[in-house]
This record gives sequence, C-alpha cells and structure tokens, in this order.
Amino acid sequence: HPPPVATDKEEQKRLLENRPDQPQNPKVLRIAIIGAPNAGKSTLSNQLLGRKVFPVSKKVHTTRCKARGVITHEDTQLIILDTPGLTNPLKAKRHNLEEAMLTDPWDSMKHADLVLVLVDVSDHWTRNSLSKEVLKCLSQFPHIPSVLVLNKVDILKKKYLLLEIVTDLTEGIVNGKKLQVKSAFKQDSSSSAKSPLQITRASPPESKVPGSPCGQEKNQAGKALDKSSDVGDAGTGEAQGPKRYGPEDLKDMKGWPHFREIFMLAALRGEEVDTLKRYLLMQAKPGPWEFHSGVLTNQSPQEVCDNIIREKVLEYLPLEVPYGVTQVTDIWEEGECGELLIVQSLLVPRESHKRMLIGRGGKVISRIAREAGQDLMNAFLCDVHLKLKVELK
Repeated sequence: HPPPVATDKEEQKRLLENRPDQPQNPKVLRIAIIGAPNAGKSTLSNQLLGRKVFPVSKKVHTTRCKARGVITHEDTQLIILDTPGLTNPLKAKRHNLEEAMLTDPWDSMKHADLVLVLVDVSDHWTRNSLSKEVLKCLSQFPHIPSVLVLNKVDILKKKYLLLEIVTDLTEGIVNGKKLQVKSAFKQDSSSSAKSPLQITRASPPESKVPGSPCGQEKNQAGKALDKSSDVGDAGTGEAQGPKRYGPEDLKDMKGWPHFREIFMLAALRGEEVDTLKRYLLMQAKPGPWEFHSGVLTNQSPQEVCDNIIREKVLEYLPLEVPYGVTQVTDIWEEGECGELLIVQSLLVPRESHKRMLIGRGGKVISRIAREAGQDLMNAFLCDVHLKLKVELK
C-alpha cells in the first residue's frame, strides 16, 4: 500500500530530507504528464499513486503548481511531475493565473525521462488533434520518449471513433512504423476501456507485400494513414531520432508521429491504469532514487490540505467566484487520539460570494467540509475533523 502523507510539517520535512533508503541496484523514471487543461492529468496521477494528493475538478487550472508524486515499488522509483494544463498567455491572463503556470510545464519537461501526453477522448471538439501548446512542447524536446494516453474511453459511446482519433493523433505512425489498425469489435462490447482496437505496428511502408490482408484495412482507415508515409525519418525507426520541428512544420500537424506506445484508459474509474503503471515500471533505468520510500509527495501537509479544499470550492461555486477565495489555516493540531483537527477560514471579497459559499442553510460549506475531510483522511490515513469558516476579506 502507498504510504500516507505525514500530518506533521516537520515530520514531512524530515522525510523529504532523509537519505533515500534505496536498494543495491535502484532504478528510476521521471514522468511528465502533459495535456490540455482538464484532460485528467491529476486524476491519473492520483490513480497511479494509489492515494489522492493532487486536486481534481472540472474547472480548468485546478493544478496551479508543480508537485511531485512518488511511487516506490520494489527496486524502482517513479517520480510523477503533475503539471498545470498547457495554456497560452491570453488564457492565463483571463484566468488571472500566475506566471508559473505558463513556465512550469516546460520546466518539468526538462527534467523528464518520459512524457505522457493525455488526451480526453470524450471531448469531441479537441480529441482529434493535439493542442498547439502540446505540439510545441513535444517539438522542443523531441529526444524525450513520449507515450499517448487516451483518457475517458469509458464515456465514448462510439468506440469505433478511437480508430480515427488514434490515426489523427499519431499522424498514422507509432514507434517509427505505420499503424495497421485491426478493429476487434464484438457487437456486445460491454467492457468500456478494454482496448477495442488491436493496434499492430506494420513493417515500414516500403516492405509492404502487395495484396497483403492489411492493405485493405489501411484504406478503410481513411487517408489519414497514407499521408504519414512522408513524415521525416519515421519509417526508419528510432535510428536518427525525431527531427526538430519549426513553427512552420507544426502549423499543419494535428498529431505527433513519434509516440512510442498508445494506452487507452478511464482514469477516474481506474480502468487499465495498472497496465500503464506496469509499463512505466518497466521503462525505469538504473539510477539513484530521489526520495525515501516513505514519501508519497513532496508537498507539505498544509499544501495537500489547501489544494483539496480549493478543489471542492472550485467544484461547487460558479465560474469566477472560487478564483477570488483566499485560504487561511487557523488551527492545525493533533487531538488526543491521533486525530487531526483543522480549522480554516475562507476569505472572499464580496458579500454575495460569502452567501454563495455558505449556501442555503449552510448546505454548500458543510458539503465542502465533509468531502474535503474524507479526501484528507485518505491522504493522511487518520481521522480528520475539518471546520471551515467563511469571512469577508
């Protein structure tokens, strides 16, 4: 089982400063998870970690800082760099986001050994192309191996669309080989995230035998598969590594032709997350651990608490209101039986915001306190008594 987050600031600090208790031949992998805001990066991170330490909500920009999550399994340590959604300066200004939100995702790419690109396939507006920010990110770090992760596959009613989505997002090429997609559908496909596509890497295009059975499927998959035959050195495998792409190249690209693998999962329900986790553990390379095995995240207990309360405030308040809430922790102490007592004040700029946050008969604020309390028990593995007060700034 994953370790809990320490409830005491000093204890967590000690854990973080402790020399890693690594085995004789340690392995390590640093993973950056990037994607558009709200693709499910934090949900996936929490599922991989096995405990909730990153805030999650349907509102954009819930993750506002770069926190680390640590998975220690036998001789291997995976370090997850949960990044804010890749956004552009214009949107950042509109949401009043800190400068860090624009630079952090790039920073975490610099430290990564592998990048997971997460795409929400339930969003029909965005699912058939990678955002310009994501493409820009990949093209600046083409030497870092990247893996495509299709999320929320369970919500997609028409599973056959996955074929088209995969083709668009990979430009028809995975791991240097043309995609051959065999549809493996049963009419009663009841399982949601079990991969309904059997994707096999074809041999490089030139060695294709005329009249081979896969030829027809390729045509049915549409022209998207054909147009990728002229992508750089893709046909020659990894030998030369991906070329650098300039802004001109990126203009016409919808996908990235250098993904090593494709995973399909439903992070919220935890479906197929283990398959991805096993793959990540296998990708780790020999190297020293960064953290003691008792560390689950590098955040302080207060940060975990603030983030989780903020997540609920974002979830239950209308649009711009939550972004104006300031959190102040008044009490943080351990009770006689080891339970944690937390009293936090939520400061709002307007009387109307205060009414909204409290809700009729105190319904909203007590729901926030109840749900945040549950999440904190899961993170700290102890009883938590959380009291929230709402005050005007």
